[in-house]
Amino acid sequence: MTSNEQEALSADIHLLGDLLGCTIRRLAGETVYERVEEVRAAAKQLRSASAVEDARRLRDRLAELDTHSLRLLIRAFSVYFDLVNLAEQQARVRALRTQTLASEYLAESPEDALHVLREGGVTAEEVAALWERALVCPVYTAHPSEARRRTVLEKLTIIADQLDRLSQHPLLPQEREEALAAIAEEVETLWLTETVRAARPTVLDEVRQGLQHVETRLLDVVPRVYRKIEAALTRVYPERSWKIPSFLVFGSWIGGDRDGHPGVDHRVTAEAVRHQQETLLKHYLERMDDLWRRLSHSDRFVQPGTRLLESIAKDAELFPEAASSPAHEPYRTKCRLISAKLRRTLDYVQKGSPTWSLEKPDPPVGVYLGRRELLDDLRVMADDLRRAGASATAAGAIDDVIRLVEVFGVHLLTLDLRQHSGRHAQAVDEVLRRAGVHAEYLSLSPDEQFALLARELDQTRPLIPARLPFSADTNEVIRTFRTAAAILEQQSPEALHTYIISSTTEPVHLLEVLLLAREARLFLPEEGISRLDIVPLFEALEPLNSASAIIEKLLALPVYRRQVALRGEIQEVMIGYSDSNKESGFLQSSWALYRAQRDLTDVGHRAGITVQMFHGRGGAIGRGGGPANHAILAQPRGTVNGRLRMTEQGEAIAERYGHPAIAERHLEQVVNAVLRTSLSHDDERVDPAWREVLDHLAESARRHYRSLVYESPDLLPYFTRATPIGEIAQLKIGSRPTRRGGAGGIEQLRAIPWVFSWMQSRHTLPGWYGLGSAVEEYLKGNLAGLTLLQDMYQSWPFWSTQIDNAQMILAKADMTIARLYADLVEDQELAARIFGRISAEHQRTVEVIGRITGQSEMLERSPILQRSIQRRNPYVDPLSFIQLVLLKRLRAEPNPPEDLVAGVLESINGIAAGLKNTG
Repeated sequence: MTSNEQEALSADIHLLGDLLGCTIRRLAGETVYERVEEVRAAAKQLRSASAVEDARRLRDRLAELDTHSLRLLIRAFSVYFDLVNLAEQQARVRALRTQTLASEYLAESPEDALHVLREGGVTAEEVAALWERALVCPVYTAHPSEARRRTVLEKLTIIADQLDRLSQHPLLPQEREEALAAIAEEVETLWLTETVRAARPTVLDEVRQGLQHVETRLLDVVPRVYRKIEAALTRVYPERSWKIPSFLVFGSWIGGDRDGHPGVDHRVTAEAVRHQQETLLKHYLERMDDLWRRLSHSDRFVQPGTRLLESIAKDAELFPEAASSPAHEPYRTKCRLISAKLRRTLDYVQKGSPTWSLEKPDPPVGVYLGRRELLDDLRVMADDLRRAGASATAAGAIDDVIRLVEVFGVHLLTLDLRQHSGRHAQAVDEVLRRAGVHAEYLSLSPDEQFALLARELDQTRPLIPARLPFSADTNEVIRTFRTAAAILEQQSPEALHTYIISSTTEPVHLLEVLLLAREARLFLPEEGISRLDIVPLFEALEPLNSASAIIEKLLALPVYRRQVALRGEIQEVMIGYSDSNKESGFLQSSWALYRAQRDLTDVGHRAGITVQMFHGRGGAIGRGGGPANHAILAQPRGTVNGRLRMTEQGEAIAERYGHPAIAERHLEQVVNAVLRTSLSHDDERVDPAWREVLDHLAESARRHYRSLVYESPDLLPYFTRATPIGEIAQLKIGSRPTRRGGAGGIEQLRAIPWVFSWMQSRHTLPGWYGLGSAVEEYLKGNLAGLTLLQDMYQSWPFWSTQIDNAQMILAKADMTIARLYADLVEDQELAARIFGRISAEHQRTVEVIGRITGQSEMLERSPILQRSIQRRNPYVDPLSFIQLVLLKRLRAEPNPPEDLVAGVLESINGIAAGLKNTG
């Protein structure tokens, strides 16, 4: 960031801070404003000393205030963070514009990758072949780490738009005053808006929130990204013309993820699909209105071709009123006819959910069930305009609509279905018992179950009657498959195509789903039909280690090999970062995932198929987070090969897609990384000695991590008191429960609240614990070890990504404040033991990272991120102190008052906004 950009960022922060200050003075009073400034100054001064006793004194001073006064402080600092986040976002946008003006293309852009590839000897034919097989699919999830209400996000979007206006355009004095007044209005409204949800959102609420980013950002950004890639290809590889397939598509779990989620059933899934279709069809109608305004070409000047006239005549039979006018304007007539079909499709979708029956129903007339017919109608116009020489018109708005339909179809986001393997096993047990196939399927060994289902899948006899006589849980599993079939047959054949099996540990888990799919007409091998990708999710360490053996056994079974063939010779595998991290620590988790991908790819090569990876990453480092493009480049060479899917979760969605320019940049960085890792002729030099070192370090880090987290009886009582885990469960940020299967220990706790809680209490433990001890052990008596680790950091993207992610999360930790959270534990001897171990490991990890990277402090070589964290600390720290005071009060009350509970929840929101990537 240049000095001018730094000054502009400071100016934005001062502008927004001053507007907030004026709002506080006006609405809360001078006393509150002065108290905010006093606490901020005290926290800033504390940063220079960083003594636990000084921190306790500030905490105790705040403890003298009543709950109402503390909540006002929370509100002040929380709104400030939201505004600082916007200022930093605007700084990124400003920097992107400056860099674009100053150079031919941006670093880490698709064009940058293409230049690197061309210089490395990659030919145009190799690039074209990659586009033909490429798939890049971000998948939105509703994982509850986005703490902000949709209302708050909407207001922040309005402020961001006004900051854009101030930054991009030379404004008249009156226009500038109008923009400032609009910002001041929203800042005031933010101050007066509840930040904590009054009720837990429903799944359909989450669907609507996810669609907000798509509707307001993606639908405009995506055509622009494709145009830029094609223009870059023309510049870098001018020897051929370029029209790339729509490889960049989008998915969603929201409304399809039923694993441990009682709020998601077959009806919710159907409603989620309907909501998405309604949103997209309404958008297409707006686009068609725009095209109608643009395409005023008269047949007196542009003679329409035969194909266009035949298309109009055919549609006019169904929609004569739409074809009646305007005269002599054939393209407008065609636009009217397309709009009529879109409206009929919208009416059809809004009528109700599709219903499964034994016989496949006839398709409705005059309705777009999939993208093909809509694309045919749009392309006939574009082709006719090009034939007539009006290529500028064809290459403009029409091509953008065509690209949208290629990417989003008539369904918008492809919905994934997910369920736990145990639910399928129970359902199959009931089905087989009632059908007289086997009375005790669950009593069989996994190998015996596999053999039984392999035989059954070779049969064609139905096992499930039309009327379901099973238990409620089994009926729901079956209805999920039937609803999927009905959606694909009656609503949109592209609305969903992936079924994910959580907690896959055996090959038979995939056969169970294949059997259930067959019973719902989703897998009919004798007819050459398979409508679902069956995707195992390998999460824990042992399943990750056995993933390649599981897939290899399945591919040796003819009926499953037929399934893969019918799905284009592609077997998708999902690898989970969250649960493996929580189970084994971040380094062992990352290394197990790396090895699993390498082994799975080898299995695919031997079988002659493509194994496609689906990366289940969270926003936080403790759940596989970090910069997406760096993560892609850190994957083993050959495992991406132009195709990957990856989750976009929680707060990361707003961070990456909340502003059009940043959404565009994020997608371009992802494409850059996919191109480079898939096509580069440079061999990734991974010395076998490096892998041996990682084997040693990962196992050592896992041992130290589990020694604290799972083998120390003191950890659970420390965690439950020294973090706000109990209070986070009351924070209504998502529809999903915080635990699997009710109460229990750390094993039952979901990964998101686990990471969220450690972030709130400033320990940030899941993102680094175990690394320091592992490296220290390795270096003992090993004189050449440090040089080797430094070489690995310089030359191996996997290792450098692990180290850089760890130092980022270490920079957000604060052991002084974490020690005050340890004060909340009743047994102070226990607290001292556990905190002592955590603090010592923190110090070890900071020291070894400094030695490996050659830095004297964390993020020394990432000054922008370092300054951002330093800028936030004087505001995050007071929120932590206030949270400590309120937690102590809350836990002392058997029936705490509502304002005290609200204050704690508001502090959680505020700290989440300050630290970012919290879960």
